[in-house]
Amino acid sequence: MLPKYKRILLKLSGEALMGDANYGIDPKVIAQYAYDIKAVTDLGVQVAIVIGGGNIYRGMNEVDTGIERAQGDYMGMLATVINGMAMQSGLEKVGLYTRLQSAIKMEQIAEPYIRRRAIRHLEKGRVVIFGGGTGNPYFTTDTAASLRAIEIQADVILKGTRVDGIYTADPEKDKTATRFETITFTEVYQKSLNVMDMTAFTLCQENKLPIIVFDMNRQGNLLSVIMGKNVGTLVKG
Repeated sequence: MLPKYKRILLKLSGEALMGDANYGIDPKVIAQYAYDIKAVTDLGVQVAIVIGGGNIYRGMNEVDTGIERAQGDYMGMLATVINGMAMQSGLEKVGLYTRLQSAIKMEQIAEPYIRRRAIRHLEKGRVVIFGGGTGNPYFTTDTAASLRAIEIQADVILKGTRVDGIYTADPEKDKTATRFETITFTEVYQKSLNVMDMTAFTLCQENKLPIIVFDMNRQGNLLSVIMGKNVGTLVKG
């Protein structure tokens, strides 16, 4: 069987990198992600990655922290670069070639984000990790993922979470919640479901970019999604 998607943008949660800890990066999570990503690149799938920074720093209420929103957002962007470096190291340990690109210039550790260069890396089979968010405060890493996916002409955004799709309610709180196999962008709006932040979600809708929400922490799920199996929830239309 051939992969259903040729070029993907994988959005990973920073919190997921913590594993069972309350902070930081769990090497076992990085290793599992690296093996799963290698399994799909071995099929010729081009992979770009955006990782959140919530395991290190999450922008908080200015009233509580005394740190203004823009400053806090820049701190969060730096956290995404740290996570990107950790993911890069994990991927290279399993034999993959990678490039880390940052929206904020850090020439000693990452290339500056250049769209055409990123696409060329993907065409050469390198995994490209986008760090630094969009480079601007007031935007989430969900928005960065949507923007980069559109720019590199990805076939789909794969949003790896701790939950195996989109449910009628929070499955951790409501045991009667049921999972959607497919759902439209309009239905997500109408049902007020939390998939991505509204800016990111609208970008995907306007550019007809499908989203698949799935459980990245279950080994082999990424490969199943790539092969078109019924894993997670597909948002389209």
